[in-house]
Amino acid sequence: MMVSCGLYGTLWILSCFGLFLSEDLQISGPTNGAVGGSVVFAPVNPPSTSIIAVLWNFGSTLILTGPPDSPTIASAYRDRASFDRNTFSLELWNLRLEDSGIYRLTVLNTAGDTLTGETSLVFENITNVRVIGPEESLIEGKSSANFSSEGTGIITSVQWMKDNSPLSPSNSIIFSSDNRSVSISPVQRSDSGEYQCTYRNPASSEMAKPVHLIINYGPEDVSVKGEDVVDLGVRVSLSCSANSEPSASFSWKFNETDTNVTTDTFTINETDFTHSGDYICTASNNVTKRNASHKHALLVKGENRGAGGGGGGLSSGAIAGIVIGVLVAVAGICGLTVYLTKTKKIPKINLGQHGPARGAAQSRQEPDLNYADISHFQKASGERVNLGNKSEFSTEYAEVKPGGKSRAPPPPYGHQSRIKPSCAQVRT
Repeated sequence: MMVSCGLYGTLWILSCFGLFLSEDLQISGPTNGAVGGSVVFAPVNPPSTSIIAVLWNFGSTLILTGPPDSPTIASAYRDRASFDRNTFSLELWNLRLEDSGIYRLTVLNTAGDTLTGETSLVFENITNVRVIGPEESLIEGKSSANFSSEGTGIITSVQWMKDNSPLSPSNSIIFSSDNRSVSISPVQRSDSGEYQCTYRNPASSEMAKPVHLIINYGPEDVSVKGEDVVDLGVRVSLSCSANSEPSASFSWKFNETDTNVTTDTFTINETDFTHSGDYICTASNNVTKRNASHKHALLVKGENRGAGGGGGGLSSGAIAGIVIGVLVAVAGICGLTVYLTKTKKIPKINLGQHGPARGAAQSRQEPDLNYADISHFQKASGERVNLGNKSEFSTEYAEVKPGGKSRAPPPPYGHQSRIKPSCAQVRT
């Protein structure tokens, strides 16, 4: 059936200005669109009677018109619109932001009735965008981090950011096909930071609240800072450090023996020789369950002052103690000497007639003297033999050098003594 151009014009006018008593066709909607995407507008109850003319328009803009079997599509939509003659639906693709608005279908049946229905295309504002990140502890080189995102509205693009810089795919960073999720496997310490994404459509955009990602690692690069050689009696502090996330805990050993020190600093308030040895700091990470150690050798040296005054030596306290000890010893010796002299346990030196020189010589050269009474001898028959003047009673003594034998007292008066010339010297 041929329809005059005047009839199409009338339908167009009625459709544009909505001069209808009611809407007889129900079209689902509103429909959410996305720039670059496509939509289909279709009546829920397509007309069942014979249709002689059909018309789709967007606001006052004609999209297509003509008989259902062969409608004419306006040049503005010729490359992005199509019509289904069975369902009377209109499909649009390569949508643009300006495509948002009211779409209306108008049909004319053989009975002369005009039926109409309308719907709308909207580009919804984006809301409630958020990022969901991993909740478990992540360990460098072992764990994987998975992020997903969600939001309300028509999403035309998603952009991921790390620390406010675009996140790009790599061998370890993989995006999903719709770009709404991202996976990092295995994680490295450089992956620590803040992750967020931005949802966009032509009408709006919204950025999600960032999710902070922490990668646990270490401990490693353990080091001990402090002096290697120190003097006696000084204060020493050894400081231990390590690269670790979370921060490492520390323990110390001295020559392989636990010290019960669990801070990063080991302090010796006053050094002595027993503090020389190896100090071992062990750093531990309670998340990665890893440990690492470092050994630091410390030498405590004494003073040794030479002719030039350099080096170490005894401390002032030790020197004072030695001086006091010497003085006490000297005083004791002097006191003992006076005591023995007064109690005559040490005889006084008798200089005699020969003066100090002879007395000193005798004390140096001559041993103690033993004396023998040689005033007379007695024969075997008992007759006394006197020596010298018979009328005088006198006693002479002989000086006897014992030659190293023990001293013997002089024999009693009148006792017979025999003195060999080689052993006794008689002085008159």
